[in-house]
Formats: sequence, C-alpha cells, structure tokens
Amino acid sequence: MSDPVARLNAALEGRYTVERKLGEGGMATVYLARDLRHNRNVALKVLKPELAAVVGADRFLAEIETTANLQHPHILPLFDSGEADGFLFYVMPYVEGETLRDRVDREKQLPVDEAVRIATAVANALQHAHDRGVIHRDIKPANILMQDGEPLVADFGIALAVGAAGGSRLTETGLSVGTPYYMSPEQATGDQTVGPASDTYALACVLYEMLVGDPPYVGSTAQAVLGKIIQGEPVSATAIRRSITANVDAAIRKALEKLPADRFTGAQDFARALADPGFRHGETAATAAGSGALWNPVSIAATLVSVVLAAALVWSLNRPGPSVTVSQFERPFRDDQLPAGLGDRAFALSPDGRMLVYRGPGEASTQLWVRRWDDPEAYPVRGTDNAFEPAVSPDGREVALNLGGRIVVLPLTGGPARQLIEGTWPRWGPDGYIYATVGAGTVRVPATGGQSEPFTRESTDDPGAQFVWSFLPGGEVALMDVNLGGGNSEIRAVDLSTGEMRRLLNGDLPVYASSGHLVFRSDNTLMAARFDPKRVELVGEPVPLLENVGSYSLSQTGTLFYSTTVGGGTGNPTELVWVTRSGDPAPVDDGWVFDRGGGNFGWVLSPDDDRVALRMTTNGNEDIWIKELPDGPERRLTFDEGDQRTPFWTPDGERVMYMSGVVGDRNLWSRAADGTGEAQPMFDHELSFGEGLWTPDGEWIVLRIASVAPAFGERDVYMFRPADSSFVPLLANPDFREQGPSLSPDGRWLAYGSDETGREEVFVRPFPEVESGKFQVSTEGGRQPIWAHGGRELFYIDPNRGLVTAQVETDDGFRVAGQETLFTIPPEIVILNDGSVDFYDVSADDQRFLMGRVAGIGDEDTVGPTTVLVQNFLEVLKQRVPN
Repeated sequence: MSDPVARLNAALEGRYTVERKLGEGGMATVYLARDLRHNRNVALKVLKPELAAVVGADRFLAEIETTANLQHPHILPLFDSGEADGFLFYVMPYVEGETLRDRVDREKQLPVDEAVRIATAVANALQHAHDRGVIHRDIKPANILMQDGEPLVADFGIALAVGAAGGSRLTETGLSVGTPYYMSPEQATGDQTVGPASDTYALACVLYEMLVGDPPYVGSTAQAVLGKIIQGEPVSATAIRRSITANVDAAIRKALEKLPADRFTGAQDFARALADPGFRHGETAATAAGSGALWNPVSIAATLVSVVLAAALVWSLNRPGPSVTVSQFERPFRDDQLPAGLGDRAFALSPDGRMLVYRGPGEASTQLWVRRWDDPEAYPVRGTDNAFEPAVSPDGREVALNLGGRIVVLPLTGGPARQLIEGTWPRWGPDGYIYATVGAGTVRVPATGGQSEPFTRESTDDPGAQFVWSFLPGGEVALMDVNLGGGNSEIRAVDLSTGEMRRLLNGDLPVYASSGHLVFRSDNTLMAARFDPKRVELVGEPVPLLENVGSYSLSQTGTLFYSTTVGGGTGNPTELVWVTRSGDPAPVDDGWVFDRGGGNFGWVLSPDDDRVALRMTTNGNEDIWIKELPDGPERRLTFDEGDQRTPFWTPDGERVMYMSGVVGDRNLWSRAADGTGEAQPMFDHELSFGEGLWTPDGEWIVLRIASVAPAFGERDVYMFRPADSSFVPLLANPDFREQGPSLSPDGRWLAYGSDETGREEVFVRPFPEVESGKFQVSTEGGRQPIWAHGGRELFYIDPNRGLVTAQVETDDGFRVAGQETLFTIPPEIVILNDGSVDFYDVSADDQRFLMGRVAGIGDEDTVGPTTVLVQNFLEVLKQRVPN
C-alpha cells in the first residue's frame, strides 16, 4: 500500500479519516482529515520520514507534550499526537482562510499599522510560550494563519520537539530545523541552544517582509542566505519604505542584531518598542534621550489603545528621595474590548496587578475578558457568558465567578470548570478557601471543591447582607463590607477562626494596602487611613483621595484600577429609548439621563403608556421614581429604608408596587402613583421577592422568589391574594429556576423562563391551573417573555440578543404558529444578564419597545463614566496619608 493517504486511513481507522493533502513544508506534510470522535475537520500533519527516522517516536511524543498546554488566543492549539504504522503525526484545528505567506505573496507590502498589529499579536503569543519554556524555532509567514483578520501561530513547539528529540543526530544527517530566510545567526551556525531571542529575530524578519516585500536577507541559494544572516550588514526598513516610522525601523534593527545579547530580552519588549514612538536603537538612539517616551508594560499598551492623561496625577509627589513614577491612563482598552459594566461586580485585578479580569462584550450578552497590561490585546475567557463578580486566585491562574447564582472556578488559560456552591460574591482566602455570600450571611468552601461551612451568620440586630472583601496580612482576619440598605454600608473586621465581627467604620469595599493603609470607598469617594493590621484598628483619620469612584480594585503591588461615576451615581448613566419593530432607536426624552444603578435595574410602562416607573440611584440610594412621558418631569416615589426596586403597576394605573428592603429580606410594598398618602406594606414573608405583576382582574399578584428559605426553592413562582393573604405555589420545583413571569392580557396563560432543560427557555402554562399543561416556546434558548397587548404575540430575548416574536394561537388551547427575530439588540442597549426583571417593556399598540441605552452613544460632547489605571498607587498613599 504505497498511497500515503490510503496508508494513513488504514492506520488511523476509527480515529480520523484523511480526505486529501493540503500542502507540504520543511518538516511535515499536511492533510485535511475528519476527527470522527468530535465530528470536525482538522489539520493532520505527518512528520517527514527522514525526520521521523532520526527523531524516533517515543522521544518525539514525549517532547511534544510540553506544547499541548499552550493556551493563547493567537496560538493554534495542539489537539492530538501519536504514532501509527510508522507515521509520526500531530493534529491541529483546520483553519479556513489563508496564511500570512499567502497574503504577503498577494499584496507584497502590507499597511504599516496592519503589519505592526499582526507582529504585536504574534509577539504576545511568543511571550506566552517563552514564559513556559517553549521556543517555536520556525517562525515564518507560512506558519502564521489568518482567521478573521487575526493571526494564529501554528506548529508551536513542533520544531523544539524535533530538535530536542533528535539532538545532535539532526546535524549529523544534514537536517536543519528552521527556514533559511528567518533563521537567527545562532540557528544558521548550527547552535542547538537557541532561546527566545531566536524567535524574536524570526518575527522581526517576518515584520520586515510584511513592510518591504522581501525578507531582510535574500540570495540565490540557501547557503547564500545563511551567509548574509551570519556576516551581512544591518538592514533598515525605512531606507526602502519611507512611510515606516523611526521606532518601528529601530525595533526591527535591534531584533535583528547578530548577537542574542544585543537583541530584546523578550518578545514583549519587541512589541513595546513597536508601540513606543520614542524608541530608538543604534545610531539614532541618542535622539530619544529626554523624549519622555512611555516605557513600561502599562504605558505601551495604553499608548496603543487609550488616551494618556497628564504626565502626573492631580496630586504632587515631590517628596525628597528617589523618585517613583506614578502613571495614570484612561480607558486602557481597545474600543471593541471595552468593559460592559463598571459596577462593583464588573472587574478584579490579579494580586500582582499585572492583569485585569473584567466583564466585556460577548456573543450573547457579556463574558469575562483578561487584559494583561504588557499586552495591548485582551482575550475572552471561554465558558463565562453572563458571568460577573470575578475574583482572581492568589497565583493568578484561576478566576472564581458568579455564574447564574453559582460560584464557579475556571482556569484563565482554559480547562474544565469547578462548580462549588450556590452563592454570590466569591473571594479567595489565604487559607485555601473561597468565601461567598449566601442569603445575608457568608460561607466558605475549599477552592478545590468540597463541603461548605458557615463563616458568619445573619445578625438579628441588622439583617444586612455581608460580603467578604479582602484579608489582612497573616491570613487571620478578613475585612467585610456589610450592606445595611439605603445606601449605607459598614466595614467590619472578622476573625477567620471564630467568625467574630467588630465594626471599624462606615464605608464599603475595604482593602488593606501594604503601605500600611486601609483603603475604602465612602459616598463614591476613595478614602484611605493609616491602619495597624496587628491591632486591627485605625491609627489616623481617613483622608479623601479620589472623587466620583464607581468601583475599584487595588492589587497587593499597588496597581489601582477604578471606574468613574457621573453625578455621584454608580457609573451607569442611561437614557430611555423607543425601539421600533425594525430595531431603530430614538430617545424618549432627548437629553434626559438617569443612573440605573447596578444589578436588578428595570422599568415598566403604566397601562396607558403616559408614565414609566423605574429604579434610579441617587447618592447611593436606590428608589422608585415616576417619569412623565414623553418629556415631563420625574419625581421620587419612595423614601423607605433599604433599597427599592422592580416596580410594577396596578391594572388601573393608580398605584405602584415594588420590593423594599435589603438583600435576603425584600418584601412587597405599595404607594399611590401620584405620591399621595403613605407607602403601605402589602406582604411580609420569610422569603425575599424579586419581581411581581398583577393578574388582569386585580385579584392576585404573581411573585417570583429572589432567595432561598426552608421549604422553598430558588426563583420559584408563587401567587398572593391581598384580600385574604392567600399564598400558593405556581411553579415551585426546587431543582429548577423559574423567573420572568408574564400573563396574557386575558389572564389565561402564564409565560416564564426556566432552566429545566439545562439552559433557560421560554415556556407557557395555563393559568392558574399550571399543572394542566406545559408548552415550550423557544427551542434555542430564551428568556424574559412579555405578552403583546393584543394577545397574539409573545416577545422574548434569545441568546444572541435577538428580540423574538412568537405568533401564538390561544382560542382553542395553545399553539405557536410561527416565530421571527425582529432585530438584534445592539450592545449599547442594556439588558439584565439573567433576565430576572423587566429591562424592556412593550407599548400599548405593540409597535415599540421601551429600552435603556448607555447615555452618550453617538454624542461626542457627552461625558460619561470611564476607567482609569494607576501604577505605583502606593506612592500616592505614602504621600497623601503619611505614616
């Protein structure tokens, strides 16, 4: 059997089906194959017979294992490897598209910015591998695949595996690892101890070719090329193409130095030089002196994608002694990678301050992203759709997060997730535990998984929700943020061994800084006070540092990242918009902006569409307000203690119902919509309620549970009759979460969302006899159903942010006659990730949808919230709050 395809299919029967040959390189032949187990196309690469004979199967497979764990958005992963019928093979994803070789051959010279962008992405991939001891050794345009405009480095570490396994026998047989045009001098001379500088050299050759059209050294034979690499004169890209900037030319020249010691110490340094307009090398280096060029991991990344603020912060750091640069940068993100939320649940720095995990854009709604400050590109974390409350592990390798009310741990570089417990606000402790809020108390669970145990319990004196926020040195005391409601919070110290709590001061988000300070927030102002961690007490008065701080994260090394606010709110300015059935938005009241706050925001139209009830945040208080439509005034409706949220109207539009209280203890209240009279308690129960609606006849109120109590499930649906205080279950399966209840205009059908299938779908049941039937409406995921006033349509949100209308027939039973996606909700429209309250409503004529939009979209004059990164913030603390 001489046909290699036939031989491969026989050898790999049951695993892969080889379809055809795709190409051939210096080390391997590439085939298109079908992965039978996973039903996907793959690229199956077979090592050249002469290399396989020299290397040997056992050594090659042992060495290639080191490359299998590389996880980076610009590295093509290794799926599989093995030996079959004498073939040594390895398997990678099949990428439809072209290689960088194809593009350069077609276009000859790429735009300078595009070439630098590609090289920077590859440099970051190289740095990721180098940090893990893996050298590529064969960087070239043919090994860089282009997928949707982004580079993917292929065959990562394959050359290393061949070289390490083959040892000196490669040289003895005349085989070389690498491609002549991109070989470093040490590779060209046969030095087998090449390091990271060799990869950087090859990348500089690739960048030079993208800019100029040819590699730096060319010749009629491979020997001629290698001779020039070893002894040739330095090259200059600018001398050939004058549009190439001086710093890019200087970076290439430094990376192409003959001696590895004269090149960059790392691939990330090459990327920084490409981004720094002031970088110079060699003869022109002197011109950079005193240029003030930003030269640090954060500033280089920020120069690429953000606006650099003033060279110094608003405070002065002119104290005697060695100077330490305090650098501040606004919005250090690419425009398509901006944070999708700026509240307390949105982001977290790693303990070493070198990266930020934050909520950013996702395919369906949001997902977590990682932004390393030495990399201008952020990358998403798989499996984190709609996750929030990230907390980075002490070693920076994992993130704990809140995924639909469940605490989950995920490796940041990819891998299986660990589900721990149901709860919120995870925090990594120094004792190997993760601390989380459950109800209004806290528990801790081993970070590796296991049985949870109570840490603190809800106090009978103050039932405020408790959040472990940080830990003092020594790992014996935690700093806790206790939300007392009404915008009031208290910072307490908690003994980890006993759970005993002691009040420290009013404020929230406490963090101990290694400079000897307690940093915290009070009324959207970042404060700091001298603090004795041994005695666990303040030793100085708090000093204000920054105003209008929405939230913040402070690393152990002194890196500060914070969000700003508008008007002392939470940093979430919003405008209401009408969106047509074709997806066209228009402001309800042009210029009117409110702060929606964080979490459970929502708004609901009055029965005649002339008013909207909504939650607004003012000076830390969450209250219900009434806005007259379209351009009338707004007025505050509630003045109760605690937080007020999730309003809904009585059928006659005369009163507004709402939930009032604190986390774990929110009950139903009512007040006249015109503000007359006192607020009236409607229903006080051991449960905490999240949302509600009246039945059309005004007899019952349908309520969704927000928290767990004995004998009740989480997010189950009940109904309450005010006339006699009857309280009966409707949807109360403890294994599933039911939410978003909506009643048809005639009161005969109840629509809701449930995760009983493994993901949330929209269902409809007869009302109130819900056990007499069940009909699934959505089939590919759905949430937040709302009935049209005409009764013939049911709207809901699909996983791709599409607003779907299901045409229904209810005259003789229930039937879905058809479904249509009206439009995809754009990212500037805010939606609540878990679909548990009304973040949109439908006009009385069913032709428009009331939604919220991030204020300032398309308005260059609007000043909205932003994010700020500060390096060396400990110096600010030492100067402003001296010990």
